[in-house]
Formats: sequence, C-alpha cells, structure tokens
Amino acid sequence: MLGQGVHVALTPVLFLLLWQEAGPIEVPLDPTIQQKLKQPPTIIKQSVKDYIVDPRDNIIIECEAKGNPTPTFLWRKNGKFFNFGNDPRVTMQKHSGTLKIGFRPGERPEDYEGEYQCFASNDHGVAMSNKILLRVSKAPLWPKEILEPRVVTEGSPLILPCNPPPGLPPPQIFWMDSNMNPIPQNERVSMGQNGDLYFSNVHLQDAERDYSCNARFNFTHTIQQKNPFSLRVQTTEPYNDTSFNATDPYGGRRVAESRPSFLTPSGIQSSKMVLRDQELLLECIAAGLPTPSITWFKKGAELPAKKVKFENNNKVLRVLSVSEEDAGDYVCTANNNVGMIRHTISVDVKAAPYWLDKPTNLILAPDEGGRLVCRANGKPKPTIQWFVDGEPLEAKIREGSSNSVRHREMLGDTIIFRSVEIGSSAVYQCNASNQHGYLLANAFVSVLDLSPMMLGPKNQLIQVIENNRTFLDCPFFGSPLPEHRWFKNGQGSGLDGGHYRTYLNGSLEIKRTRREDEGTYTCVASNMLGKAENQVHLEVKEPTRIVQAPVHQSAVRGTTARFDCKVNSDPTLPVTVTWTKDDKPLDLRWRLKKDKDSLTISNINEGDAGTYTCMAKSAIDQDSVSARLTVLEDASLHPSLSSALPPGRPDPPMDLDLSDPAARSVRLTWIPGNDHNSPITGFLVQFEEDRWEPGRWQNLTSFSGDLNSVVLQLSPYVNYQFRVIAINSVGQSDPSQPSPRYKTSGAAPDAIPRGLRGWGTRNDNMEITWEPLQDLERNGPNLQYHVWWRRKDSGEQWDSGTTPSSNYVVQNTDTYVPYEIRIQASNEFGSGPESNVVIGYSGEDKPTEPPRQLQVSNVDSTKAQVKWKAVNMSSIRGEFKEYRLYYSRKSSLVPGLVVKEETKNKGFYTTADEPSGILTGLVPFSKYKMSMVVANNRFEGPPSNMVEFTTREGVPDAPKFFKINRRTLDTLYLEWDRPLEPNGILIGYKLEYQAVNSSRPSSPTILTIPHNVTKHTLRLPDRSTRYKLFLSALTQQGSGEVFAEESPHFSNEAYIDQVDIATQGWFIGLMCAIALIILILLIVCFIKRSRGGKYPVRDKKDLPLDPVDHKDQDGSFDYQNGSSVHDRDKNQNSSDEDNKPLQGSQTSLDGNVKESDDSLVDYGDGGDGQFNEDGSFIGQYTVKKDKDETEGNESSEATSPVNAIYSLA
Repeated sequence: MLGQGVHVALTPVLFLLLWQEAGPIEVPLDPTIQQKLKQPPTIIKQSVKDYIVDPRDNIIIECEAKGNPTPTFLWRKNGKFFNFGNDPRVTMQKHSGTLKIGFRPGERPEDYEGEYQCFASNDHGVAMSNKILLRVSKAPLWPKEILEPRVVTEGSPLILPCNPPPGLPPPQIFWMDSNMNPIPQNERVSMGQNGDLYFSNVHLQDAERDYSCNARFNFTHTIQQKNPFSLRVQTTEPYNDTSFNATDPYGGRRVAESRPSFLTPSGIQSSKMVLRDQELLLECIAAGLPTPSITWFKKGAELPAKKVKFENNNKVLRVLSVSEEDAGDYVCTANNNVGMIRHTISVDVKAAPYWLDKPTNLILAPDEGGRLVCRANGKPKPTIQWFVDGEPLEAKIREGSSNSVRHREMLGDTIIFRSVEIGSSAVYQCNASNQHGYLLANAFVSVLDLSPMMLGPKNQLIQVIENNRTFLDCPFFGSPLPEHRWFKNGQGSGLDGGHYRTYLNGSLEIKRTRREDEGTYTCVASNMLGKAENQVHLEVKEPTRIVQAPVHQSAVRGTTARFDCKVNSDPTLPVTVTWTKDDKPLDLRWRLKKDKDSLTISNINEGDAGTYTCMAKSAIDQDSVSARLTVLEDASLHPSLSSALPPGRPDPPMDLDLSDPAARSVRLTWIPGNDHNSPITGFLVQFEEDRWEPGRWQNLTSFSGDLNSVVLQLSPYVNYQFRVIAINSVGQSDPSQPSPRYKTSGAAPDAIPRGLRGWGTRNDNMEITWEPLQDLERNGPNLQYHVWWRRKDSGEQWDSGTTPSSNYVVQNTDTYVPYEIRIQASNEFGSGPESNVVIGYSGEDKPTEPPRQLQVSNVDSTKAQVKWKAVNMSSIRGEFKEYRLYYSRKSSLVPGLVVKEETKNKGFYTTADEPSGILTGLVPFSKYKMSMVVANNRFEGPPSNMVEFTTREGVPDAPKFFKINRRTLDTLYLEWDRPLEPNGILIGYKLEYQAVNSSRPSSPTILTIPHNVTKHTLRLPDRSTRYKLFLSALTQQGSGEVFAEESPHFSNEAYIDQVDIATQGWFIGLMCAIALIILILLIVCFIKRSRGGKYPVRDKKDLPLDPVDHKDQDGSFDYQNGSSVHDRDKNQNSSDEDNKPLQGSQTSLDGNVKESDDSLVDYGDGGDGQFNEDGSFIGQYTVKKDKDETEGNESSEATSPVNAIYSLA
C-alpha cells in the first residue's frame, strides 16, 4: 500500500478510550471482534407506553432486542408471567419478542387490555422494556335524549352544551346544522375547548337554523351526531327584515347593552396545571353586548412571541413546548364600550421525569472499575430505583445472591464498580418516577477479556518523501488495555522521543523522515492475556522536483518557442511528465513536439498564446511549474509595436564586486541588467564553496529589487563565491557571472551535535552515538567531539573522552546502569556549546532469577490459565521485556496417534507481583510440558520449574478426506479417512445429507456410523436429485469440523465408474457378439472363393442402352458410357477396365490369357462376351475387335475392385 506524499494514517480511534478513574472500553466495529464479543441483551424496539389499538385490527405489541448469544423473550401481564403458549390467538414472531394477537369476528379484544412488559435474556443478563399499557379504542354511542327548544332573549348570552360520550382516545368535536352545514364561528359565536357552543349575545337570526354537536372518532373513522338544538329568540320589538344590515344586526330596534361577563372560566380567578414540554391552552370566552374583545398579558413578564399563538379570535392562548419559565399568572380581559372585566389564570408547570444523565452501556476489562450514573429531574423530584436483570438491586444486595455484590456499591443515583471479575456481566435498569410518569433505561455492564488483536492490514509498505512528516499506523484492540510499543528492525527498547512520537491510538509519528529512517518497524501490543504484533515497511524516497523550469517568454508569430522542464526524482519511482495549456490537457499536434526535457512549439500563431504548465508526477508526490507564452506581431511589419512589446525576463546582473570584508560577513555589490518592461522585484544571492561540495550552487538569501549592495552573513571557514539572479513579474534572469572568491576565517563550532543517545552493545559497555555536524557547521579544521558520562544520581565526577567520529564506546561498565551523558564539539579555534544531559544505559546481561511456582489451572481443551511468582526486577539485568513461556506438545492421549514435539513460546508483559495469563491455541486431549523464563532485550534468564498438564477432550478436526467413489442409479459409494487430529477418542461419524435441487424443502437426514468404519454405501431416496453431504467425526464432546461434498446428478452428469470394465457382464456380452459376427463374415468369404468367384452383374445387365450411337473412328461403339474412342484414349484406365480378362481365366507363363474350359462361344457376331457356368453374362457389350488388339488388351491385366475382393486368398 503506497501513501501519497506524507502518509497520514489518522484512523479514527478504534479502540480503548479511558476515563480518569476506571476503564470503560469502546469496542471497535471490526467484524472479527464483534463476532467474538459476548454482549448482554439490549432492547432496540418496543411499543409506546400508552398503546391504544383499533379493535378491528390484530394487536401487535413490539419488543426486539440484540445480544450475543441471541436473546430469548418472555412477557409479564399485569405483573404476572404471561403464558401466551396456552392461548392459540397469541403468537411470538421468530427471532423477536413481538407478540401478535389475532381475532376472529365476534371475539373480544378487550380481554387483552392490561399492562405488558417484555424481558429479553441471554447468558449475560436480562433487559426489560417499558410497561406498555394496552387499551382498546372505544367509540360509545350518544345517549338518547329529547331536547326541548331553547328559549332566549335577544342580546342575551347562550351556551349549548355538547357533553360528548367519553371515547378512547377522546373524539374531535364540531358543530353543524341539520343540513350538514358548519356553524360559522366568529367573535360572537365560538366553540370552547370542552366542545360547548358559546354565544356572547344572541341575534334573532340565530333561530333560523338548528345546532347539532358532532363527535368524530378517529380510530374507528366514525362520526356520531347529537340530537339538534332549536332556538326561540324573544324580542321586545317587531323584527324588520328590510332594515337588517351587518352593521346593525338588530334592524334598528333597541336592544339593551350589557357589560362583559365570562362564560368560561367562571369567576375572577382559576388555576391550571400543565406538564413540561406539553402545550398550554388558556381560554376566555365572554358574554356582553356589544360583543367584547379579548386581550391577554402575563403578570410580571412579557409573553414570549416565539412560543405564543392566539386562536379563536383571541379567545384561546396557546403556549408551545412549556418550560418552567412559563409558570405564572396569565390575565385575560374582556372589554366593550360598556365596561371591562378580568380573569386571572394561575399556571403551575409540573414535569414528568426527564433525563439529566442517562446510564449507558459499560464494557470493562477484568480488575478494572467504572460507574453507572442515572440522574433525572422532574417536578416533583423523581425517585430513583435500580434493578439488575429485572430484579430490584436492593433485594439482590440483601440476599447476597449476586457474585458481583462485593465489587459494586450503590450510592443513590450512581453504582460504582471496583475490580470487576469475569462472569459478573449483567443488565442494570434505572427507573425514575414521580406522580406524572416514569423513565426506564437499560444499561449493561460487560466484563470483557480479549488478548491483543491487530486491526490494520498486515505488512504494509509505506513510501514517503524525504524530510516530510510521516505517520505509521497500527490500530489494535485488547482487554485489558494492551501496552503498545514500536521497534525498528527488531532492535532497541522502543521508539519514543527524539524525532519519534507514539500516540495512544497506535500511530508512530516520524517528525522529519530521513534516509536512515528506512527499515522495518514492528508494532507490539501486549497485555496479561498475550501479545500481537504487526510490521510496517518504510521506504524513504527523494522528492520529485523540476530543476530546470519553463520561463515566461514572448515569441513572434511564425517562429518557434521552447519550454524547458527537466525533472529530478527518485530513481526507483517512475515519473510521468505531462503538459497542460490554460489548465486543460494539451493536444500534441504536428506543430507541438514533446521530448524528455522540453516542449517545442513551431510556427507559432495567436492560438498558441496562454499559460503552459509542466507537471511531473510520481506515485507519491508531484511538482509543477507554469510559464506564459505571448505571441507578437512581426516588428518589421509593424514598427510601432517595437516600443510596446510585452514584458520579459530581466537580464542577469553584472559587475559583481566584494567589499567591507569581516570575519562572518562581506558586502556584495552589482549592477542590475535590463528589466525588459517589467520592474525588478527581487534579487536572489547564491553561493558555492570549494571545500565540501565544490561546483554546487546553493541559495544563500534574497533581497528586494531596489537594492544592489547588500551585506551577506557567512559561516566561518568557508571559501565562498557568489552570483546573483534578478526576478520580475515574468520570471528569473539567468545567473550572473560569479564574483571573486572570499574566504572567511575560522571559529569555534556554534552547533550542538543532535541525536545524542547511549546503549550497550555488550554487558560491560555503553556505546554513545550522535549525528555529526553538517559541513557548514564545522567552522574550522580538526573537528572533535568531547563526550562526558557518569552514573545517574551518583554525584560522581564526570568521565570524558574525545573522538573525531560520531560514536564513542565506554568500556568496563556495570550491567544495565543508567548514565548521564553530554557532548560538545570543538575544532582548532575552540569549543562549542555543551548539550543538555540525556540518559543512556549500559549493556544488558542474562537475568539471574527464574520465575517461581509456575502452575497451571482452569485447563480446558484449547487454553489454560498460567500463574507464577514474579522475579525481582533487579535480577533481570536489563530492560524488562516479557515473561516468555516455552511449551511443547509431548504426546496425544489418543491411542496410536504419534505427534512431533515442537517447542513454541508466548510472551506475557506484566509487572504485577503475582502475574497470570492465558495460554491459548492448545491441541485438545494432549499432554503438554512448559517452563518459563524472564527476558530482557538481549537475553533470557534461567528456566522455571517444568510443569506438565493435559488438555481436555475436544471436538475433532474434519476427516482427512471425504469423497464419493462412484454413483449408480440410486446409490452413492462414500469413503473417508480419520481426522489428523481426533482431539479425543472417536466414538463415530455423523453423516448428514439433504437435497439441494429439490422443488420441495426437505429436512436433513442424519446417520451415525461406527468409529472404525471409513466406507459407506448410501441409498438415495430420489435418483434425479442432487444431494449435499456433510461428514464430521464425533467424540464425547460433540461433532467436529464438517467436511462437505455434493453428489453429481445422475441424468446429466458423467460420473466415471472406477471399477474394472472387463468384469462387467454387458461388456463380455458385447465382445462375444462382435466375435461371432466376424466369424460369420470369414465363413462367407471362404464360400465365395470356393465357388469360383461368380460375378453377379444383374444390376449392370439391366441398364438400358444409350439411345444415341457413339461411333468411334473405326466404326465401333461403346455402350458403357457413351464415350468415343477418342474419349477413351483420354482415360486409359477406363479403356483397360473394359478389356480385362475374367476372373475365371488364367494367365499363362508367357503372359497370354488362357480361356477357361467352361466358357461359352462368342456371342452374336463373334463378340467377346462370355458366360459363366451358371449362364450369367459377364462380358461387356462391344463390337468385336481385331483378335490381335483383343489379345493385347487382355494381356495387360489390371486389378479391378471386384478382382481385389475375390483375390483375398
């Protein structure tokens, strides 16, 4: 893995975060750790506390929890165990505690009303849900009643009561008339919060409609209507319809005015209680004529504008999200032109419990401590009650039944844990309650013991650029908190200090990476349970730099421009050089040519003007430089342009002169060159010296552009020469010619050697090392280093030594003793300043004491607890590194199993007086021996007492192999071998198989096979189905690792039968049939031969003659194929075949054909046609030819296909 430049691996803190007193652990979200982590239950989903359900739907009471192992669930109803298994209507969802209660028509959901509570439990504790009050929604009918007409005097107030039936939840109220038209509401007519309809004063027109109160029940989506009210309005004067208008609703009649009075609330003062965070609703409805207007204010305070809303024509004051500050006296005033009235409502704000400090889960390491805090507030102050695993904690403490009672202390709202032990995990519940409600929180305490684990990638390769800040990352986790150290190349006592710095998250910082920092860095994390380590390989590379950069330039159109870009980089890193123009990729056309160190543009035109950037990029860094190209018109064509050329780079300075020499300074003067229409903004002075790095120019200092004479500060004992570079807005000039040389006088060193340290290479020495001074820090010849040392805190005189090198070895030291060290550089001109004192150590020797009383306890199949007595730290004679346990497996307790004894070791870093640790990775059912030594960085001490122990029987490994030898139509022939590590006495094998391509789900079939059997014939239920087979070995501890195989499909997969084919009946029968057929064919051949080779030509004889006469030149005809003599001459083979002798004739010794004795006379006109003994005609139909010609043809006998068949003998 490669870094980009500086590798900053600031991984989020994935591991232990400690608070000041105790050690709660934050577990990283690493899948490996999460799988191993045992966790008490945690409720993650539950129904609301006040749960109202629709009676028409099934009831779902939610309860879900997580934990490891997976929790199981039970329920309590009204404080008693709820055995829902006996109720067929109640079921629990799989992998959850959620209850589902189903109903059929006619059944009563009210039977399940009550208070429910869910409990989730596993091996590590019990978590419980809130108490869920389940109630069924109700929509009762309105009581039947006969309402008499309401008689009211015009101008008087009126209240029409609603009194809706008590529903659950309460219904929504609204008023309508019999025609289902809403009753208009305004300042005069409005509905109160209780549902009643209030008239501040009655108009005669109010009697024109009736008034019906309606209740909407949201759960059942029903509306119930009360019988309507009708009004009779009495007037003192007759009503005149024509005189009615909105400004005078009484039609010019005189109606007595009245002072305001409150219809609700009654009296002059009332009170109201509201809970914190709820809404406060205050209502004032007044009667009077004219209709009073309502205003509100709060005594002693302003109404908060952001929280207050006025509704229902100012008759309702709504305060959102009430807090304690909203308590007080609220005053509503009703005012008309007759008078004014006030009502004061005293608001008291109470509060159900709310969290100040909610308890959270606590993960602790063994022997560590922590605390659970449960703070809540409310009005009145809530009481705090603690539970553990669902039971009151006070009762547990009194009973003393909990193993962790002595490790915890309850102090009101806090539980303090001290020195927790493995197995004391539990779930604690905090209940905060007052008369207005309660809060319940679950928080588990889990005691975690894990040996260190490395979480990052293994063996990382980090490449960084020299002189950059670098971080090497090493995330780890363990419980108890592992101690973390870094080593370089496997040496040293740990990297921390100097230009190294370690962080709690495992990272190592190298403040300024140098070449000598390359190497392999080892990160080690250790605790009492073991240690883990990881390595990071660091490579330090040279930076990628453009050493010859492109510069700004102007070029005439049609000429050529060239931008230089020479790159220096690390030889091991490939570098890519790319060019862009105006930050866009450059199209390298025929006029643009790119080579290794430059870009050339020929035949320049106006489109080439712009900013060109050269970028050199490696895998871990990059560098870029830009330059501008300006395209000019030809000055000869436009003389006026010569005076207005764009700016260019300045010319180099000239005539460098040195004056005013001093011990460490000299004055440098120069003449600036032409600035080319761009003022010079600065000068860069460079130097070269001929003693340490001759020929290499280095930057010395820079000055502003208005100076041309400066004093240079120099180092002693250096032979300088200088040059100057001018700088303007376009770029830098070329360097000037060098100045004369100037040599400074020598002086004592000014610098202190860096990196001073001391470490022993043998048990009786200490090597002191440091970084030598740089060349320009020497200040004179004959550089020497003076070193002083003495034992720390001894008060002894300093010993000293002098050396020109960068190390000094102190001999004859005591073993591993701390020394105070300091250093000073000097030369012929004197001594420099002394360094601060650093602490070094002499060499280590072998420890003298062995660990004592090594013993083993709590041995199971794969691990054991190891305890021993610590050694005296002074006997280690070096830096304590670890207790190193050497152990080996001597033999297996399995009869006949031979094992190779191999010694392994495991380190334990602990400084406890009675240390202990866990040895893991043991092989079950084996005999072990072990001993322990203490180790420093170089040596191990004498071994402790030898301890032998045996591990318990475990489950076996997988069988060595498991295969299907062959398959027939309905049978599998299986074979396997015993496990390499039985881990106990084998008692058999478990064979499990299940169909994998069946259309119907099937349960697996399990067979048990004796331990001494390694072959099995398995009859398959279905020949067309593929089966998955699982085989595992068995001991008394259970089944071991599974070896899985899959059977081939018989109908479409070839499965080679691995038995001898020659023994199969079908094969023998086939071979016999083939042999019989061959024998019959041979007999037929011999019979044909013995009969004289009759030649049936029945097919050829029956062919019709060609109706066309094909006459040869000699008058003959060929009826065989219709070809002429000329044609036959083209195919001599055809001619020869026509005149071959019969098979029955014989050839004489002189080559003439001898006619058979049984041949017939010539056919027809003396032709050559012949008959066989059976009278069949076997000659060719031809005109008789000259005898000499015939004889000649017959003498040239050729083997025809027919002759070949009858010449087998």
